[in-house]
Amino acid sequence: MADKTEADITGVPATPSPKASVDRIGGRKLKPATMMMGHGFDPALSEGSLKPPIFLTSTFVFPSAAAGKRHFEGVTGKRPGGSDGLVYSRFNGPNQEILEDRLAVWEEAEDALAFSSGMSAIATLFLSMVKPGDTIVHSGPLYAATETLIARVLGKFGVTWLDFPAGATREEIDAVLTRAATGRVALIYLESPANPTNALVDIEAVAASRDAIFADADEKPPIAIDNTFLGPLWHQPLRHGADLVVYSLTKYAGGHSDLVAGGLLGTKAHINVIRSMRNTIGTICDPHTAWMLLRSLETLELRMSRAGENAAKVCAYLKDHPKVEHVGYLGFLEGAAGKERQADIYRRHCSGAGSTFSLYLKGGEAEAFAFLDALRIAKLAVSLGGTETLASHPAGMTHLSVADDRKAALGITDNLVRISIGVEDADDLIADFTQALDAI
Repeated sequence: MADKTEADITGVPATPSPKASVDRIGGRKLKPATMMMGHGFDPALSEGSLKPPIFLTSTFVFPSAAAGKRHFEGVTGKRPGGSDGLVYSRFNGPNQEILEDRLAVWEEAEDALAFSSGMSAIATLFLSMVKPGDTIVHSGPLYAATETLIARVLGKFGVTWLDFPAGATREEIDAVLTRAATGRVALIYLESPANPTNALVDIEAVAASRDAIFADADEKPPIAIDNTFLGPLWHQPLRHGADLVVYSLTKYAGGHSDLVAGGLLGTKAHINVIRSMRNTIGTICDPHTAWMLLRSLETLELRMSRAGENAAKVCAYLKDHPKVEHVGYLGFLEGAAGKERQADIYRRHCSGAGSTFSLYLKGGEAEAFAFLDALRIAKLAVSLGGTETLASHPAGMTHLSVADDRKAALGITDNLVRISIGVEDADDLIADFTQALDAI
């Protein structure tokens, strides 16, 4: 007589059937912070593991030869719908797919992709959209590496660019897009808030301008935006007319300064085009990094909220300090002289001021360096959005490669220090900034 199984004895299968992810309970739509705890993963598929295991494999076994053929029909475009299942880790993997599902939740995007860095996400986006002779229209300033990629790298292949300042009016945007529309505009690329000035872009004005100027065109150029500084908690560009949103997941999403990754989310139609390019050039993030990001997304709202509260306290202190010329903090836009348009954009687009800001000291490079070198709690390092407070000198570091005249035009001056506030005690940070300012 054969041994009885657990199912025979209890009537319960030893391995339960997979369950679909829950996004509603009793008609209530679940919040992203709740969905980060399990969305896209079923323990039944991984031996009952509460958290997703790290799938450190380069390739996946097909259940049959026919299944393998079906997959490659999707990958190569011979069959609509893209890939069908897992085949090779340059294309996809369980950790990356769960991560992409959860990234899409925050902005209610149709689809998302994960990349090995923020710049690999941006580069893959550009390569999938442009061809020789095309124009990219972008806001300025952009992260210096992004400007370099557009002007110096893509420029070698016949791609041109036109830009408008981050705070441009509808009329100014119209003028630039009208000039660009004499040829093929492949992409409208934005960064808001701009790095490192914190200037906001009016996405709604850009979308309205695009729709009007390209109303009779065969195709409208997609609008993509780098949302690293405020997203996804305080800014959700897809709600305001953007088609694609780019992230350096290294920053707030990762949040612990221990990984490098990028993300891109938006409409399925655009994401499928970009996925094809990612499959070809292999810019997907690795499974271990994806797994670490899944950990980080569980505390994203908590970390960003605490950092935002700290930044409000710190900026309120710095604003009136005698050695401070100006604090470029979004929370100070309302009622500020000459900032009416920025304040209007902020009210329409943003739900919070963030925790990264620009600090303009009285003086120049010498004063900025003295301040930076005297910091004891805040670390002198590039990047932002981590649990720790970071400070850097954009003109002499991240934007050193930008031409001096362009830096001046964009407000990237020698007395500018960029600060990213972390989750430390706010009063301790104020004490640190006080003694650093005393050192000037």
